[in-house]
Amino acid sequence: MIVEQILTNIEDMERAEIERRHIEKVYLESANLVKRIQRVKTDHGKEIGIRLKNPRDLIAGDVLYMDDKNLIMVDVLSDDLLVISPRNMYEMGNIAHQLGNRHLPAQFEDDVMLVQYDYLIEELLQELNIPFKREERKVRQAFRHIGHSHG
Repeated sequence: MIVEQILTNIEDMERAEIERRHIEKVYLESANLVKRIQRVKTDHGKEIGIRLKNPRDLIAGDVLYMDDKNLIMVDVLSDDLLVISPRNMYEMGNIAHQLGNRHLPAQFEDDVMLVQYDYLIEELLQELNIPFKREERKVRQAFRHIGHSHG
Protein backbone atom coordinates (compact mmCIF):
# COMPACT_ATOMS: atom_id res chain seq x y z
CA MET A 1 0.00 0.00 0.00
CA ILE A 2 1.29 3.47 -0.91
CA VAL A 3 -0.07 6.51 0.95
CA GLU A 4 0.13 9.75 -1.02
CA GLN A 5 -1.95 12.03 1.18
CA ILE A 6 -3.12 12.45 4.75
CA LEU A 7 -6.89 11.88 4.95
CA THR A 8 -7.56 13.70 8.22
CA ASN A 9 -6.35 13.78 11.81
CA ILE A 10 -7.98 11.58 14.44
CA GLU A 11 -8.60 14.66 16.59
CA ASP A 12 -10.85 16.08 13.84
CA MET A 13 -13.03 12.95 13.68
CA GLU A 14 -16.28 12.20 15.48
CA ARG A 15 -15.92 9.71 18.34
CA ALA A 16 -18.47 7.35 16.73
CA GLU A 17 -16.48 7.37 13.47
CA ILE A 18 -13.36 6.27 15.35
CA GLU A 19 -15.03 3.68 17.59
CA ARG A 20 -16.57 1.69 14.72
CA ARG A 21 -13.16 1.05 13.14
CA HIS A 22 -10.26 -1.25 13.99
CA ILE A 23 -7.25 1.01 14.60
CA GLU A 24 -3.71 0.16 13.56
CA LYS A 25 -0.83 2.47 14.39
CA VAL A 26 2.44 3.34 12.72
CA TYR A 27 4.91 4.35 15.44
CA LEU A 28 7.49 6.89 14.29
CA GLU A 29 10.38 8.65 15.99
CA SER A 30 9.69 12.39 16.05
CA ALA A 31 12.66 12.96 13.70
CA ASN A 32 10.93 10.82 11.03
CA LEU A 33 7.81 13.01 11.01
CA VAL A 34 9.61 15.32 8.57
CA LYS A 35 10.26 12.57 6.00
CA ARG A 36 7.94 12.80 3.00
CA ILE A 37 8.99 9.41 1.63
CA GLN A 38 9.48 6.41 3.90
CA ARG A 39 8.58 2.76 4.37
CA VAL A 40 6.87 1.94 7.66
CA LYS A 41 5.17 -0.98 9.40
CA THR A 42 1.98 -0.92 11.46
CA ASP A 43 1.75 -2.45 14.91
CA HIS A 44 0.00 -5.37 13.15
CA GLY A 45 2.90 -5.94 10.74
CA LYS A 46 1.35 -4.36 7.63
CA GLU A 47 3.94 -2.63 5.41
CA ILE A 48 3.08 0.81 4.08
CA GLY A 49 4.96 3.15 1.79
CA ILE A 50 4.46 6.84 2.49
CA ARG A 51 5.07 9.16 -0.47
CA LEU A 52 3.27 12.41 0.25
CA LYS A 53 2.41 14.54 -2.78
CA ASN A 54 2.06 17.68 -0.69
CA PRO A 55 5.22 18.40 1.27
CA ARG A 56 4.21 18.62 4.91
CA ASP A 57 5.35 17.10 8.17
CA LEU A 58 3.40 14.23 9.67
CA ILE A 59 1.69 14.90 12.99
CA ALA A 60 0.60 12.42 15.68
CA GLY A 61 -2.95 11.35 14.87
CA ASP A 62 -2.67 11.75 11.09
CA VAL A 63 -4.84 9.16 9.33
CA LEU A 64 -2.95 7.40 6.53
CA TYR A 65 -5.71 4.98 5.50
CA MET A 66 -9.37 4.49 6.29
CA ASP A 67 -12.23 2.34 5.03
CA ASP A 68 -15.53 1.32 6.65
CA LYS A 69 -13.86 -1.07 9.12
CA ASN A 70 -10.20 -0.05 9.46
CA LEU A 71 -8.10 2.98 10.17
CA ILE A 72 -4.31 3.37 10.11
CA MET A 73 -2.86 6.35 11.94
CA VAL A 74 0.48 7.86 12.90
CA ASP A 75 1.63 7.78 16.52
CA VAL A 76 4.89 9.10 17.88
CA LEU A 77 7.42 7.32 20.07
CA SER A 78 8.50 9.08 23.24
CA ASP A 79 11.53 11.36 23.09
CA ASP A 80 14.12 12.00 25.79
CA LEU A 81 13.24 15.61 26.62
CA LEU A 82 14.08 18.45 28.94
CA VAL A 83 10.83 19.99 30.16
CA ILE A 84 11.67 23.56 31.13
CA SER A 85 9.37 25.52 33.44
CA PRO A 86 10.52 29.16 33.67
CA ARG A 87 9.03 30.97 36.67
CA ASN A 88 8.81 34.38 35.00
CA MET A 89 9.36 36.34 31.77
CA TYR A 90 13.02 37.01 32.63
CA GLU A 91 13.81 33.29 32.93
CA MET A 92 11.79 32.54 29.77
CA GLY A 93 13.60 35.23 27.79
CA ASN A 94 16.99 34.21 29.11
CA ILE A 95 16.66 30.51 28.28
CA ALA A 96 14.96 31.22 24.92
CA HIS A 97 17.88 33.48 24.00
CA GLN A 98 20.46 30.89 25.10
CA LEU A 99 18.73 28.10 23.13
CA GLY A 100 18.39 30.35 20.09
CA ASN A 101 22.13 31.05 20.14
CA ARG A 102 22.70 27.30 19.99
CA HIS A 103 20.13 26.87 17.17
CA LEU A 104 18.29 24.34 19.32
CA PRO A 105 14.65 23.85 18.26
CA ALA A 106 12.04 24.08 21.03
CA GLN A 107 8.32 23.40 21.32
CA PHE A 108 5.83 24.89 23.72
CA GLU A 109 3.02 23.09 25.54
CA ASP A 110 0.89 25.05 27.98
CA ASP A 111 3.45 26.90 30.12
CA VAL A 112 6.50 24.68 29.52
CA MET A 113 9.23 24.62 26.90
CA LEU A 114 10.31 21.27 25.44
CA VAL A 115 13.75 20.58 23.98
CA GLN A 116 15.41 17.32 23.07
CA TYR A 117 17.77 16.17 25.82
CA ASP A 118 21.28 17.59 25.68
CA TYR A 119 23.65 17.38 28.64
CA LEU A 120 25.06 20.86 27.89
CA ILE A 121 21.56 22.37 28.09
CA GLU A 122 20.93 20.43 31.30
CA GLU A 123 24.10 21.97 32.78
CA LEU A 124 23.08 25.44 31.54
CA LEU A 125 19.65 25.14 33.19
CA GLN A 126 21.28 24.10 36.47
CA GLU A 127 23.72 27.02 36.20
CA LEU A 128 20.90 29.52 35.52
CA ASN A 129 18.74 27.91 38.25
CA ILE A 130 15.77 27.54 35.89
CA PRO A 131 13.37 24.74 36.91
CA PHE A 132 13.34 21.73 34.58
CA LYS A 133 12.95 17.99 34.56
CA ARG A 134 14.12 15.28 32.19
CA GLU A 135 11.43 12.91 30.99
CA GLU A 136 10.35 10.53 28.27
CA ARG A 137 7.46 12.27 26.53
CA LYS A 138 5.58 12.17 23.24
CA VAL A 139 5.47 15.26 21.08
CA ARG A 140 2.87 15.77 18.35
CA GLN A 141 5.27 17.13 15.76
CA ALA A 142 8.92 17.05 14.79
CA PHE A 143 11.53 19.35 16.29
CA ARG A 144 12.38 21.58 13.33
CA HIS A 145 15.79 23.16 12.82
CA ILE A 146 15.40 26.58 11.24
CA GLY A 147 18.37 27.45 9.12
CA HIS A 148 19.78 30.95 8.94
CA SER A 149 23.13 32.67 9.02
CA HIS A 150 24.60 35.40 11.20
CA GLY A 151 26.09 37.03 8.08
